[in-house]
Amino acid sequence: MPIAVPTEKSTTVRPKDWRLGSLRVAFAALEHIAPSLAGRWALRIWCTLPGGALRRHDNRPHEGIRSDTTLADGRRIAVEIWEPSSDDGPRTRPVAEPAVRTVLLVHGWGGWRGQLGAFVDPLLDAGWRVVAFDVAGHGDSDPSLIGRGRATAVDFIEALTAVVARHGEPDSIVAHSLGSATTALAVRDGVRARRLTFIAPSPDPVATTDRLEKLLGYGPRTRRRLLTHLSRLAARPLDDFNALRVSSQEDVPPALVVHDRQDTRNPYDDGVQLAEAWPEAELVSTDGLGHHRILLDRGVLKLVVDYVTT
Repeated sequence: MPIAVPTEKSTTVRPKDWRLGSLRVAFAALEHIAPSLAGRWALRIWCTLPGGALRRHDNRPHEGIRSDTTLADGRRIAVEIWEPSSDDGPRTRPVAEPAVRTVLLVHGWGGWRGQLGAFVDPLLDAGWRVVAFDVAGHGDSDPSLIGRGRATAVDFIEALTAVVARHGEPDSIVAHSLGSATTALAVRDGVRARRLTFIAPSPDPVATTDRLEKLLGYGPRTRRRLLTHLSRLAARPLDDFNALRVSSQEDVPPALVVHDRQDTRNPYDDGVQLAEAWPEAELVSTDGLGHHRILLDRGVLKLVVDYVTT
C-alpha cells in the first residue's frame, strides 16, 4: 500500500564517509549476485526517516487546541487547531461548524506540524482558522504501518485525507517539500481547496530514486527491483505521484510555488518545473533561504498569507 519518499533520503545514509563507502561496495556486489536482496535493502533505506526526524524545530507562536484524528486502522494522527479569537477571547476548543475559512498546513518528510508554525499568527490575525497535523511516523502521531522510524508518501495522503474528513475541507492548503507532492495528488484525487501553496516542493518523489541510485552506487537490476517493490506497495501507478504529470484539463486549484535558488534538499528546478506544469501557477523565487529558513522569512510569510487569504 505505501510508497516511499523523497530527496532528504540522502541524509539517512550519509553521516559517515566510511559507512557510505561500505554501502556502495555492498550494493555493487549485490547488484551481480543478489539484486533482489539489494532491491529490498534499497527500499528499506528509502523508507527510513532522516536521523534528525525527532529533533523538532518548533516555530509555533503558542500551542493550539489538540484534536486527534483516527485512521481507518485505528492509528492516531496528531492534529492541532488554532481558532481566531472570538469576542470572548481566545477559544479553548475546536468550533464544530467554523464560520471562518480554514488553512491546512502540511509538513514535509521528516518534519512535523510545528515547522510551519510561523504561519499561524499571521493567518489568525487575518481572521482565518489554522489546522496542522503530523503524518504517521512523524511528530506526535502513531508509527507508520511499516514500522517506527519509517514512513511513506501514502502515509502523507492518508493523513491529509483523514484530517479533511474529520475537520472539514480547507479553503487553502500550504504545503512544504514532500507535502507538496502528496497534496497535489490528494487534490487530484478529490480533496477540494480554493488555493494551494507549494513551498520548496519535491514534485516527483519516485524520480528522486535516481539520487539514491547515484548515492549507493547500485545498477539497473537493483533499480528495477526497487521500483517493482514501490509499485506493489503503492497499489496504484507510480506516475500518480508525479505532480508534473498534471493535465491542463484537470480541475485543480491555482497554486503559488515558492522555491529558493540555493535549496540543497530539493533543487530549485523542481519548483520551476512544477510551476510550468501546473495549469494555473505562479513561481516566486528567493535567494539564500535554503530549504527550511524559507518557512520563517517575513517576506515569504506575508506573500503566502496574502495569497491564500485573498
